[in-house]
Amino acid sequence: MSKILIRGAKVLGGEPQDVLIDGETIAEVGTGLSAEGADVVEAAGRVLLPGLVDLHTHLREPGREDSETVLTGTRAAASGGYTAVFAMANTFPVADTAGVVEQVWRLGREHGYCDVRPIGAVTVGLEGKKLAELGAMHESAAGVTVFSDDGKCVDDAVIMRRALEYVKAFGGVVAQHAQEPRLTEGAQMNEGIVSAELGLGGWPAVAEESIIARDVLLADHVGSRVHICHLSTAGSVEIVRWAKSRGIRVTAEVTPHHLLLTDELVRTYNPVFKVNPPLRTERDVHALREALADGTIDIVATDHAPHPHEDKDCEWAAAAMGMVGLETALSVVQETMVDTGLLDWAGVADRMSVRPAQIGQATGHGRPVSAGEPANLTLVDTAYRGQVDPAGFASRSRNTPYAGRELPGRVTHTWLRGKATLVDGKLT
Repeated sequence: MSKILIRGAKVLGGEPQDVLIDGETIAEVGTGLSAEGADVVEAAGRVLLPGLVDLHTHLREPGREDSETVLTGTRAAASGGYTAVFAMANTFPVADTAGVVEQVWRLGREHGYCDVRPIGAVTVGLEGKKLAELGAMHESAAGVTVFSDDGKCVDDAVIMRRALEYVKAFGGVVAQHAQEPRLTEGAQMNEGIVSAELGLGGWPAVAEESIIARDVLLADHVGSRVHICHLSTAGSVEIVRWAKSRGIRVTAEVTPHHLLLTDELVRTYNPVFKVNPPLRTERDVHALREALADGTIDIVATDHAPHPHEDKDCEWAAAAMGMVGLETALSVVQETMVDTGLLDWAGVADRMSVRPAQIGQATGHGRPVSAGEPANLTLVDTAYRGQVDPAGFASRSRNTPYAGRELPGRVTHTWLRGKATLVDGKLT
């Protein structure tokens, strides 16, 4: 590999510095650096971050390649500044065996746009009745450390306890999709004033909060690690805050769309705003932002959920739930957290790279931008503002809630172990 000199970048938003990449590693960080024969990237005014890590991505392969593939999903990830993603298990077949998780892992290695870490299912077929091959998936070539039935809740307390006990043996984590199924039968959107006015089935906050409360108590009892997927309510924030104050080993994520969008958008009946968990109220949005800022919520995760056109271009009740998010996540976080003064860029690096890498045990990612570290990096033009155009997405799907909306910031370069995957906003 050739040498790359990134000149004048604001590392983590700080003072301008030069960063020299030699092969797969950062060789030197300082001012006035030079390197004979190096490819020079003029980065004045731009922010350099460690490569982003997404703990919650749906790549759909195997089985739903009409929505996304490992190739298109990782290209979208590189476009958004990500160098590692964790692929959820709700594929067809379900990633509940060593064979399936190894298939996804090998596809990621083959395509090379970012590292792909498969998430294994907690239960066979996501059916919530019998534990999947947790140990075999961990011992496989994929080295699975995170397990989730995301898309479905592990609602049986005995099964959840057993899963927590099992993963404790090898330091794994169970990532829970907190949704009490009996409380959300027929639910179409957040339960509240808007759902009442529209006559749509309501999805109460307590359906999420009751599962989180149960699971932090189970994790405390077992002495294991639980991670809360896509936390979305103010009440959930308070439960996690309480659990952390007691030393319970719980971590939590919030999606970019839950930091920005509210249930008022459902008044349009546009299925692009239909998501699980649903968009909540303005009060919830502000509680989530404050919790991300103070560390109660550990990370931002995209819950990138691609769907083909026909699954979204239909009436609200029949539409699939989910939004794509890899290519817009950093821009939404800049608008909601940085431009509002709630987080600086070092804080963004912590919530979108360092902590997700730690939770998922993604070796080599979320590391400091310093000499001797892997050259997993992303360069951001934070002064840029532009309208979101789904036609330009690398993802195979276009179900974004931000089409035509102006957002700040643009990822211009991404490097995976010193290899450029995105240059001047274009995939290599």
